[in-house]
Amino acid sequence: MYEYKFIDIPLKKSKKALIVTEADYQELIRSHAAEGWRLVQIFAPMGDGLLIADHYQIILERSGS
Repeated sequence: MYEYKFIDIPLKKSKKALIVTEADYQELIRSHAAEGWRLVQIFAPMGDGLLIADHYQIILERSGS
């Protein structure tokens, strides 16, 4: 059986776009990997009534105990 974790990473607003920096997600993935988590997917769900995503969702899994 697997255990799953879902982590939301909000996008930051710039003058022309919503952005997320590599530092926002790379260190988070590395630190969770050191705890036995495996990256499954990075997903960008649509925001509330918006046609664009307002955050990324990182999906991680690891074997349950």
